[in-house]
Amino acid sequence: MQIHLVSSVARTKAKTAFLLTLAVFALVCGCKRLHQEKHEYVYVSARQMYLHDRVAAVSNRVGQVANGQKLEVLEHGRRFLRVKTDKDEVGWIEQRAVIDSDSYDAFAKLAVQHKDDPVVATGSLRDDIYMHISPGRNTDRFYLLPENGKVQMLMRASVAKAASNAAAEPGRRPATGTSAPAKATAAGGAAKQSAASPAQESSSADTEQPEKDEPESPPVPLEDWWLVRDKQGHTGWLLGGRIDVDVPDEIGQYAEGQRIVGAYILARVNDPQANVPNNQVPEYVTALSPPKSGLPFDFDQIRVFTWSLKRHRYETAFRIHPIQGYLPVRVSTQPSANGTEPVFSFQISGSPNVSIDPNTGIARPLNPRTINYAMRDTAVRRIGPDLAPIPTTHLPGGKPKSGKTAKSGKKKGR
Repeated sequence: MQIHLVSSVARTKAKTAFLLTLAVFALVCGCKRLHQEKHEYVYVSARQMYLHDRVAAVSNRVGQVANGQKLEVLEHGRRFLRVKTDKDEVGWIEQRAVIDSDSYDAFAKLAVQHKDDPVVATGSLRDDIYMHISPGRNTDRFYLLPENGKVQMLMRASVAKAASNAAAEPGRRPATGTSAPAKATAAGGAAKQSAASPAQESSSADTEQPEKDEPESPPVPLEDWWLVRDKQGHTGWLLGGRIDVDVPDEIGQYAEGQRIVGAYILARVNDPQANVPNNQVPEYVTALSPPKSGLPFDFDQIRVFTWSLKRHRYETAFRIHPIQGYLPVRVSTQPSANGTEPVFSFQISGSPNVSIDPNTGIARPLNPRTINYAMRDTAVRRIGPDLAPIPTTHLPGGKPKSGKTAKSGKKKGR
């Protein structure tokens, strides 16, 4: 009886062990199957491409894909990928015509990071142009924006043309000091050395050229890039020369050779003789800069255009320049004796020192100051806690000047 019981227990243990082994085996197979079902996706970066049934000199087209389209990867070749579209079209595509999921996620992350950034201006594209993940002509690109498309401009950066193949390498900035004292010190040291050892002077003169005879390396040319957002919410960097800032023609004619980087409505006045909707004529505050790239500031001039009810034209009510200003220009209102009055503000640099982001080339003042103005009728006055003098020079070694305001009634056509 005891022997039969022991035998039964042994059979039960063996059966349990067998079932446990089957469960572990099934679990391993299931995990392997789940691992194999992990999908890989790529996204079309080319304008449009055809899918081919095979990689060969002669092949058949089996489908067409366009920029931004998502594709599932089925097989990897040497320079081609076998992919499937959402319409179950299967074919081969060149690997250079797509970006991987990591690059796609980088663009999505950029959009999330800057979704709440203020819009400093709107612009129109001169031609078809790609969005880049960072400033630079050879950085990763993805979304292709159409000619005449509208974009929101968020911030500006400058990178060197020669270094644009590096990911967002910022360009050289104008020096804030001179190197003359250093050269004088070096020359003085060389003179002392030659006086102490004439033999060394003659021997070194045969092998070394004087420092003053060495040509200085030319400055690296810079180009501006803008972080923009399109109407679909796609965010990326575009070459500044491909964007035209939206500026009303009525005030654009008064740019005087400068570049208007932003025009913002301050108020509206009613003029029955004006050919505008509801006879409401907008008045603007504008930010202008020299037509150059790579400047360590966003604008160097603020100008307010008001509407003359007597002459029925725009005139300059206020102007201050040259300053070292930074976007955005913010417009709001504040209570006044007659209701409300428009207010605008912007930042300037409180010192010559400027911080350059090493990853993007974005310039920011190390000691920012916020300057506020209010407008009542056509008079613009300074307000706010910061009423200290505004330094009006942005060039190294320049002498500070006092800010100037100008009433347009004294200047015809302005």
